[in-house]
Amino acid sequence: MSARTVDVCIPVLNEAHVLARSVGTVREFCRANLPYRWRVVVVDNGSTDGTQDVARRLVAEAPEEVGFLHLEQRGRGRALRHAWLSSAADAVCYMDVDLSTELAALPKVLRAVLEEGYDVATGSRLQKGRSKVTRSLKRYVISKSYNIIVRRVLGVHFSDAQCGFKAINRRAVQRLVPQIKDNSWFFDTELLVLAERQGYRLADIPVRWIEDDDSRVKIVKTAWDDLKGVARLRWMLWQWSLGLGPERRPASEPAPPSASASQTPVTR
Repeated sequence: MSARTVDVCIPVLNEAHVLARSVGTVREFCRANLPYRWRVVVVDNGSTDGTQDVARRLVAEAPEEVGFLHLEQRGRGRALRHAWLSSAADAVCYMDVDLSTELAALPKVLRAVLEEGYDVATGSRLQKGRSKVTRSLKRYVISKSYNIIVRRVLGVHFSDAQCGFKAINRRAVQRLVPQIKDNSWFFDTELLVLAERQGYRLADIPVRWIEDDDSRVKIVKTAWDDLKGVARLRWMLWQWSLGLGPERRPASEPAPPSASASQTPVTR
């Protein structure tokens, strides 16, 4: 087993009914398929249904495999920010507690950021002919439209900003996450935009994804908040064009021989 370490983060809000089963599934998969030292970190953000009790029980049962963080304030982005910046692992990743994304993609995103020279790896449900998705037409149209807007307005190339399945190496966490302003669902889009526009290497990995019928995401409100986030980033990028942006990824950080020389996302 590799000496490299990974924190597999699962942000949760009122998920007591499914948490133990999902964590058990992830642990079983990691034991069988990850060549790294790993732990599953449950990150609760404001639950009121007993989620904390379930998480603490899981830690007590397997402290070497499960960790737990609790935040009083809600927000998936806030939960990921706290978990990732406090982690000492070589790479961190996250997935939604419903496990909508097939776990077979987990070794791929981790290998990308730990062995293949990428800084960020993101799952994609929108690579035509390669991603496998089961979802309602309404959610497909909203997601597809949103990602077209993101690419055209912000001038980026990744295919799916919102898939809840991403990995990032420790160096990129320390440099990119403190720049992110959003603490909710737009956190994902902002991370990818900041990474690509500053020259970090992105791996865009097709996944198999099945919509969760129990999802409590408020689609209309989330879409509106995301569009406001896109407008904010467009203004920020305009300021960068005037020389007011942060430094790009240092050229002094060599990538492993297997990494692409391209600074735009690589589809795998």
